[in-house]
Amino acid sequence: MLLRPLRVLLALVLCVFLAGCSAASDTASTGSTAAAPATSAPAADPTGTSGLPTVRAADLPPEARRTLDLIARGGPYPYAKDGAVFSNFERLLPREARGYYREYTVKTPGERDRGARRIVTGRDGEIYWTDDHYESFREVLG
Repeated sequence: MLLRPLRVLLALVLCVFLAGCSAASDTASTGSTAAAPATSAPAADPTGTSGLPTVRAADLPPEARRTLDLIARGGPYPYAKDGAVFSNFERLLPREARGYYREYTVKTPGERDRGARRIVTGRDGEIYWTDDHYESFREVLG
């Protein structure tokens, strides 16, 4: 029972670490510290394993990266439903047994409620991002 949270924690820490290393190596290789222009949607990267579009953790909004940090630390979470089972009723994520996925709220600036943004994690360390309340997902890559 303890093994599952440790695997998720390890995967998240690795993801956050690799995202930071990737950003640092990009700066080192270009010699530039200028930020990339902001876009309304994170950039896609076609190297995921789920068959879904992908996004690098470093390209997620800052609120999503903070949520990933909270997940890696095991909380505390700002919303009571954080860590609840995500049932995948939409069948957009790979099919797994009930209880395989957990969901976490990503704060949406200007929203008074939970908003539409979520991080969904899989038991084996997979991470998915939705900014449209489960209408679509992207697999998060380190």
